[in-house]
Amino acid sequence: MAWSVALACASAGEPADVFRPGLEPDPDAAARIARGLHPAGTLTETGDTVLDFALWPYEDELFVGAFGSLDAARAGRVARALLVCDRRLFRLDDDARRVADTAAAALPGARCGVLVLHSVVRGCWFRWYEDAELRRDVFLTAEDGVIVDQGARLPAERPFWRALDAGAPDVPLPFDPEEFGLALAAAHMFGRGIADRGKDGFLPLELPLRRFKFGARARAGRGGPR
Repeated sequence: MAWSVALACASAGEPADVFRPGLEPDPDAAARIARGLHPAGTLTETGDTVLDFALWPYEDELFVGAFGSLDAARAGRVARALLVCDRRLFRLDDDARRVADTAAAALPGARCGVLVLHSVVRGCWFRWYEDAELRRDVFLTAEDGVIVDQGARLPAERPFWRALDAGAPDVPLPFDPEEFGLALAAAHMFGRGIADRGKDGFLPLELPLRRFKFGARARAGRGGPR
């Protein structure tokens, strides 16, 4: 399966413990986070959808999900998880890094993974944050090899590097960038495969998100591929 993904995913705790039945969406928190991501833009809420639909937004859309639990809500605690789907991440530029950094800092004390995949451009961009601090930044493509490799490698990616560490060339890349990105998402973002329904019935792709539309002012100058 070919994936197109522009996703930031944060959790306050181990992902396998956070992403499971009992998560409750918080639409008000999602709206606050959306406007924090794009303070100069004009955003209009246009309803709800699920992560499966939101993974690759149109240029004029933004999807945000903030989640807690019934117990956390009663205790007045902050959200336990955050999802942001924003096509700006695909640009891999300063604005993409700003969106990634802002999403990573939106949930205090959380760990956050940012994953960008494209079904045509065979590459993967992945950033990993702990308590809003960037710890890992890697960008690689099937044709151009390893372009960025900064920070300590995460456990889930280590098997992919064995051939390169043994001296194999990185052009062409000796592994599939999509498999690399999905393995990182499973281990470090969701605690399970993004398309895997667990025995508990939980499927990450069914998580609900709020849908936002950029106004004309926000869209001005927003070029790039669709």
